[in-house]
Amino acid sequence: MNGVLGVAIDAPLRRLFDYLPPPQVDPAQLQPGTRLWVPFGRRRTVGVLVERRADSELPIAKLKAAAGLIDEQPVLDAVLLELLKWSADYYRHPIGEVIAAALPSALRAGAGALAAEERWTLSAAARTGAAAPLGNRANRLRELADFLTTREAAGAAELTLLSPRWRDHVRELERRGWLVKLQMDVSGLPFAAGTTHVRVPGPPLTDAQQIAVDAIVARSDGFASLLLHGVTGSGKTEVYLRAIEACVTGGRQALVLVPEIALTPQLVERFAARFDAPLAVLHSGLTDQERLRAWRAARSGEAPVVIGTRSAIFAPLANPGLIIVDEEHDASYKQQEGFRYSARDLAIVRAQRHGVPVVLGSATPSLESLERTRAGRATLLELPNRTAGAQSPSLHIIDLRRHAATQGIATPVLLTVQRHLAAGGQVLLYLNRRGYAPTLFCPACGWSAPCPRCDARLTVHQREHALHCHHCGTQQAIPALCPACGSEVKPVGQGTERIEETLSQLLPDVPIARIDRDAMRRKGVLEETLSRVRSGAARILIGTQMLTKGHHFPDVSLVVVLNADQGLFGTDFRAAERLAQTIVQVAGRAGRAERAGEVLIQSEYPEHPLLTQLVSGGYDAFAEAALQERRAADWPPFSRVAVLRAEAMRRELPLAFLDEARALAEDHAIPGVELLGPAVAPMERKAGHFRAQLLLQAATHVPLQRLFNRWLGQIEVLPAARKVRWSLDVDPLELF
Repeated sequence: MNGVLGVAIDAPLRRLFDYLPPPQVDPAQLQPGTRLWVPFGRRRTVGVLVERRADSELPIAKLKAAAGLIDEQPVLDAVLLELLKWSADYYRHPIGEVIAAALPSALRAGAGALAAEERWTLSAAARTGAAAPLGNRANRLRELADFLTTREAAGAAELTLLSPRWRDHVRELERRGWLVKLQMDVSGLPFAAGTTHVRVPGPPLTDAQQIAVDAIVARSDGFASLLLHGVTGSGKTEVYLRAIEACVTGGRQALVLVPEIALTPQLVERFAARFDAPLAVLHSGLTDQERLRAWRAARSGEAPVVIGTRSAIFAPLANPGLIIVDEEHDASYKQQEGFRYSARDLAIVRAQRHGVPVVLGSATPSLESLERTRAGRATLLELPNRTAGAQSPSLHIIDLRRHAATQGIATPVLLTVQRHLAAGGQVLLYLNRRGYAPTLFCPACGWSAPCPRCDARLTVHQREHALHCHHCGTQQAIPALCPACGSEVKPVGQGTERIEETLSQLLPDVPIARIDRDAMRRKGVLEETLSRVRSGAARILIGTQMLTKGHHFPDVSLVVVLNADQGLFGTDFRAAERLAQTIVQVAGRAGRAERAGEVLIQSEYPEHPLLTQLVSGGYDAFAEAALQERRAADWPPFSRVAVLRAEAMRRELPLAFLDEARALAEDHAIPGVELLGPAVAPMERKAGHFRAQLLLQAATHVPLQRLFNRWLGQIEVLPAARKVRWSLDVDPLELF
């Protein structure tokens, strides 16, 4: 019974692979969630046992046996394994790649799941002199044996320093009975807080904070979805900390998701000061070994608090009690390549399966989350005021049509900057456009520097004297003259680099810090720059979206949004929502301490409804109007959407494939599913590939999933499918 093993392998194939049990392994050890060594083609690889069954579609005689069992206990517990299976089915992605995304790379390569390390020690016979002599010519072996007489045991790192060929010597000493191999516990976290920090009590809670904490704690014994909507500076993190404190005091673990690696250090520092316990931190910036140690600590329960970015939603938890998603609106929670999952949405599903509360927090909640509260599927908790009596900043729109500007900075803005600096405040200028200028232009013939691989212009990076494509990475030297007519060319428009140059000329005595991906490339530069800002060493801060995500600048009294028009006329139906969230988030950096805050928004369209709604009614007014528009247009959250995308080196291939895919979908005629397209992408050519898409829409996800059940298998075998690279994105955040 159940003699066939259904194994998931990290491969782009939408199926499990059938194997026979490995010989000489107790069948009771073959539990779902354990790893196996299996033959796969001409190589041996790691697979994860997903299910056991009585038979196979293939003749039993043709099945290969697994080569061996790696784990004594499952690396994926039953709840987590079921979540991964559900995710593979919902997002229609190969199960092997889904499971691989949940495991550190070291585990995917076969490393031990337990916090143990191979070490070697002298055998009892060697220590008592009863072992056979090594001989006069075995100098290297004797040197290694002498080394081990001075210590209890040694691992690979120590032995490598002794000799680069230490493994050969160890094997020989083992054969002669001189050495014994041990598995020794080496548990320990890359980020351990409890042994080095004194627990610091939190500040007194406001009434709204206390109500929120009480509501979260009261639901600790079962699933509950809660949306914590707090204005910037209202103390959402303190609510998280108090709820986590109650969770940890009860002997359970809390999982905290943040959208960006850049936010992790400051959050870890704040949590470390509060909790006298280790923290496990999981993000892509760690080494493989650091990530493995944190994963082990989460799985064993050694770390009661686990903090991480998107992929940490799959962290194993020994005793889960609470899941928190900070800045839940952030697009970073949606994986845009490969396994296209939403960590925010999976946090809700995982909390349901564990029977624990999940808290989604944001000053600018997504329209999906707001609609869930209105439909009764989530509870709304509000923090309407800033803490410590701080006032919300005043917002003003600067009409660029009426005021002269110096390199994109209007005269009233410059005067206001000088006023705030003279009063001792700091100033933050936001422009979501890195580089010096968005294009290099020839006034004589109208030529502008194109990307040779994308339907986009190259961005000028003056300090590098180079043109960069921010879509595909192409780089070129800046030409001295126009390649079309030989005239002089000039950079047109503003990027953060040019704004920095302009302010350095206008305010030469004021120290400036720039935070964008170009300036923050080297490790540690971001932390160093933020330290300069917080200490007051930098008075003006210029940056991109990196500045909008949770940073606390208590002395910033003025925020300037230099170009609010970038998102007003986007082709994506979420463009207005993203712009509103960005403006509100960056505006929230102003006036967070005793200083009164002021926000200036530069625009050539000051009468635009989005801007007037934000200024007069704040994010709530915008969200109300946006939800009404979405309902009228039948867009999410009032419908469900999926996108079938295709790309190829030749323009005609993606549309030909999508035409055939649409014809197959129409053959199935699932009621309630509407097909839109196919159509070329708004940026048709990117990185040398031509792109197109087919949109599928339905009132709920049920008819879409019914269509996928019949449709995807047929798409895979289309001759046109072999000529393109295609993917399905369920619940997409962007339509290219």
